[in-house]
Amino acid sequence: MSSREEVLSLLRGEEGFLSGQDLSGRLGLSRAAVWKAVDALRREGYEIEARTGLGYRLAAAPDAMTEKEIRSFLGKTAVVGRELRCFAELDSTNNYLKAQPDAPDGTVAIADSQTAGRGRMDRSFQSPKGQGIYLSVLLRPFLTPDRLPPVTALAGVSVCAAVERVCGAQPGLKWPNDPVLKGKKLCGILTELSLEAETGRVQSLVLGIGVNVGQGEEDFSPEVREVATSLRQVLGRPVSRPQLAAALLEELDRAYAALLAGDLSAYLAAYRSRCVNLGKTVQLIPFGGGERETAQAVDIDEEFSLVVRGADGKERTVRSGEVSVRGLWGYTE
Repeated sequence: MSSREEVLSLLRGEEGFLSGQDLSGRLGLSRAAVWKAVDALRREGYEIEARTGLGYRLAAAPDAMTEKEIRSFLGKTAVVGRELRCFAELDSTNNYLKAQPDAPDGTVAIADSQTAGRGRMDRSFQSPKGQGIYLSVLLRPFLTPDRLPPVTALAGVSVCAAVERVCGAQPGLKWPNDPVLKGKKLCGILTELSLEAETGRVQSLVLGIGVNVGQGEEDFSPEVREVATSLRQVLGRPVSRPQLAAALLEELDRAYAALLAGDLSAYLAAYRSRCVNLGKTVQLIPFGGGERETAQAVDIDEEFSLVVRGADGKERTVRSGEVSVRGLWGYTE
């Protein structure tokens, strides 16, 4: 660890001021070396307050999606995030990981912006610089493909849990996989699976997540603005992207462990409690066109599919690859 990183670590762990003498003594550095480290941190964007007789205090850290900043908030994880690759810009974090055949299980790619971010059904996902969290996780589960459909739902629950931990807000989930706040979309999730042709064995699963953090209304295109929101818009204050990204990686690591263990009961309960569609009348919109149907959303089954009751009173299960769900008068309502 460099002297700069050592000084930063001590300042992070202190609520008040640390004297130059204290920093020097605890790190075994000269006072001049401490000053040089502080100066270097300031040039990197850290706001470090200095007061005569008191010393130094970390006033603010840069909202930078760098490995150093994210790891400063990241606890120990079993798999997800053990290898963290951060970029100023990528076309797509999913595309990057799909092109890394030797990357280990749990590798995470994070970009400060994406030039070709993608959502479900080949829709674009707007990824402006410095405004959101755009990350993908490469998973190599030793599981059969039929065990993997819940992954996207687990990711949705993980996003909600991370936002609640860091921000205090309580997002809902619009079936099948959209975290929402105040009736608008907060996050996009895209899962892409690669199978070995001869055996059908799972080679990799790339889980892409984009969270709207700092966008203002003007940062969304007119068509997206109608259905999307950001944490800053809802909370009225900035949110640390590195802190939220670290919390999300921790939640995804827990979800991955549950998937491998085959015990998803806690995630199913969390999904049901957050699902904004349940008990409401929804529109079922077939992929590829076709007539829309109105139905009552009544439950989420054990495979995270939606159970609906039609106008004839009969219940049936619909899966995410079959239909899209919208409210009657808006994105969720």
